[in-house]
Amino acid sequence: MEYKLLDKQIEFMSIPHDEELDVALYQGGYGSGKTWCGSLLGILLAKKYPGSRGLVGAKEYELVRKTTLVSYLEHLDALGYKQGIHYNYNKVDKIIKFKNGSEILFSSLEDPEKIKSLNLHWAEIEEASQVGDSTFKQLIGRLRNLYRGKNWENFRYRLFGHTNPQSNKGWIYERFVERKLPNYRLIIAPTTNNKYLPEHYVKSLRDSFDEEYYRINVLGEFGDYNSGLVVKGFSDENIKKLKYCPTLPLHLTCDFNVDPMCWVIAHKDNENVYFFDEIVIENTSTKQCFEEFLRRYPNHKAEIIINGDASGDNRSTQSEFTNYAIMRQLFRENGYTDKQFKFELRDYNPPILNRIAAFNARVKNADGVRRLFVDKTKCKYLLKNIYNLKYKEGTSIIDAPTIHQIKQSRDKKFLLHIFDAASYLTEYYWRIK
Repeated sequence: MEYKLLDKQIEFMSIPHDEELDVALYQGGYGSGKTWCGSLLGILLAKKYPGSRGLVGAKEYELVRKTTLVSYLEHLDALGYKQGIHYNYNKVDKIIKFKNGSEILFSSLEDPEKIKSLNLHWAEIEEASQVGDSTFKQLIGRLRNLYRGKNWENFRYRLFGHTNPQSNKGWIYERFVERKLPNYRLIIAPTTNNKYLPEHYVKSLRDSFDEEYYRINVLGEFGDYNSGLVVKGFSDENIKKLKYCPTLPLHLTCDFNVDPMCWVIAHKDNENVYFFDEIVIENTSTKQCFEEFLRRYPNHKAEIIINGDASGDNRSTQSEFTNYAIMRQLFRENGYTDKQFKFELRDYNPPILNRIAAFNARVKNADGVRRLFVDKTKCKYLLKNIYNLKYKEGTSIIDAPTIHQIKQSRDKKFLLHIFDAASYLTEYYWRIK
């Protein structure tokens, strides 16, 4: 089997210094070969140093199981290694054991204390930006296995990882840029570095992402993406006087917070979404909001499509079944047949950062194209959120108002929930993959 590595992947695998420990981080955009390269390096180390012990981990084991481990097994298959002959993978113990005595452990890194007893020759971190600095330091401390084989020439302890760029300048930036040691290496690999990707791929990313998201997640650069406002690039060009059309499909996207409950009403086509109305009611119920919807749009001719919060009312033990079952029943009670309305929902709610990315990409993508429009008179709360919803400084956490803040200023209660409602729709139809 012959592999042709990209220049950035060769740089990642090669050690250019004489230090006993090498720490390397492969920071790349989508499709830059991060996981592929890291898993190949792990196998090469296990093969080169018989009897060695390595650890592969991520914040959550599910990420390891579904991505990194799959890549390891694919490499082993491509290299001609056979399960039971050259290696054995134990699903229960989460370990690959090679015929030459080498071992690769697979683990969650969520609790650094659980890896304190390990003695390793090397370690790999999947999605390093998701783990904390304490985990990184703990792994450095685990690289202390004193075993050496007969032919371990030029052995170095190695800690390597791969990651999408941090959206804010956290511990990776501090350790690999601001306070970089001679044996710490940061390899930045933009998506465009991968010459084996289809020609249309990068163009599709430019079309799908907003400018700053593209710079970080395609070009692989650091940034302050999460500082300041949540919604990026919104301007007067996104504000229109929109008209409701009774012959077009109508989208009703819902957030089921009780106080206030927020629904947004829209039309859409294949690329554009038009938010032309909103329903925002304090201390209410699903039934009351539905009645208000029917009062405003009693004779809609085309199909009604319900999008929104997959988890439904977070105060209900029955979750989404309660709210959407109520809506289904109310449609039927008001003379609608099942062919006149339908539900298009995710099985579970995606992370809010995914929803934000999808929303911002509609607001303005990397080519400056705007595909999200808001009515300037009827959507005052959605506009309030667009102009005021912020991150906590230096984090990717939305600065949601506390109960104490809401008691001091009632207006703060209207932040976040209507943005949630609108972003459920944009993420459902234009998911960032």
